[in-house]
Amino acid sequence: MISAVAEKYEIHPQTLRMYEREGLLKPSRSEGNTRLYTDEDLQRLEVILELTRELGVNLAGVEIILNMREKMAAMQEQIEQFVAELNVELGRKARPAESGERHALMRVARVESMETPPPVVGRRRKA
Repeated sequence: MISAVAEKYEIHPQTLRMYEREGLLKPSRSEGNTRLYTDEDLQRLEVILELTRELGVNLAGVEIILNMREKMAAMQEQIEQFVAELNVELGRKARPAESGERHALMRVARVESMETPPPVVGRRRKA
């Protein structure tokens, strides 16, 4: 509830209402329309208070920083998902080929090495 949060963080309840009006906090509501703060709301409030109290950031700056943090978290999640999918795909490709395929690849490699003459090393042509 707003009174408990205000007391815990030593801020006026009006400040919490202002953060909500500004869109910085979005507490849920009970059936009686009482604001209910989740752990995520409290973590976000702690970031807001650190930015304003410790770093002197104004509310417009706080909004920008919070939006950037959300975008960065979403990007991090996308990167982790991409890496996981890439690891799965690499795992599929790294499986040993069936014995028939393996022997066929070895034969192709031998034929190609026989067709390519070895490089000449150390000879110079006279002009």
